[in-house]
Amino acid sequence: MAARKKKAKKGAGFGKATKGRKPARKKKPLELIISKSRTKRAVECKVSADFYGALDEYVRVALAAAEVRCGANRRSTLRPSDL
Repeated sequence: MAARKKKAKKGAGFGKATKGRKPARKKKPLELIISKSRTKRAVECKVSADFYGALDEYVRVALAAAEVRCGANRRSTLRPSDL
């Protein structure tokens, strides 16, 4: 049997040394908690594109505050009273 030569990986051994470091990853944008289509259906007026991000941020802040209140009351379940 003839010995096969291994193919060199493209770019192997060239460029910056990355020994001991992982390459930097791009951060994924956070997914929206709210639904754009349901938000549109819930109101009778037009909705601007930047409204969804603002609404999502508002909901995240409300959830974080509810979590703090829930923890302060020594519970692990969110209740409507936490809002």
